[in-house]
Amino acid sequence: MDILGTSLRVCVTDLDAAIGVYERLTGAEAMRYRQGGVSVAAVGCFFLMSGPEEQLSVLRKITATLAVKDVDHAVADLTAVGAQIIAGPLPTPIGRNLVARHPDGSVFEYVDRKAA
Repeated sequence: MDILGTSLRVCVTDLDAAIGVYERLTGAEAMRYRQGGVSVAAVGCFFLMSGPEEQLSVLRKITATLAVKDVDHAVADLTAVGAQIIAGPLPTPIGRNLVARHPDGSVFEYVDRKAA
């Protein structure tokens, strides 16, 4: 599997205020979208997330988001090393994703930019 980059997940209470801070720090413009009841802003290497606590508590369990060339190839590699696919692959506004629990218990999201 080719890992192209990593994004850090940050849960915030005031998304608009946080966007200004992270745009200034990264020099990147935010790309906003909604995932269920959660508002998300992708800013540089950060995913800023704001929404109901019951949804954020689930998202906080995911260590990081890893960009890969192809989620289907990631499934094959993850399965080969004994990882458990928890969710996906599923289409999202920015590509396909899946969530996997590694054999050590760490949970990661994997995303690609391919259309569903």
